[in-house]
Amino acid sequence: MTEAPDVVEVPLASIRFDERGLVPVIAQEMDGTVLMLAWANREALDATARTGRAHYWSRSRRELWRKGDTSGNVQMVVEVRADCDGDAVLYRVQQTGPACHEGKRSCFDPAP
Repeated sequence: MTEAPDVVEVPLASIRFDERGLVPVIAQEMDGTVLMLAWANREALDATARTGRAHYWSRSRRELWRKGDTSGNVQMVVEVRADCDGDAVLYRVQQTGPACHEGKRSCFDPAP
């Protein structure tokens, strides 16, 4: 796997967080496969920008999490984009292993 840059540009000025301070994030593999949907707050986006690894905000645990810390299935972020309204974010990533917690490549994969 190619290493992502240590610093990723995140268009923070164009992102509109919801009333909880969150924005939905789609993780997409470089080949176009949509891997997963998660949520991020400003802290998660800052950490992603600083490290080049995907960070998210866990709504259930109410804490920051870095993808792959427990599973080993790391997402190296190559690019971050905000949508036209700024109310959704796209992480373009290089995924190691499955992205889905059920062991599938994608959370949208219909295969069991």
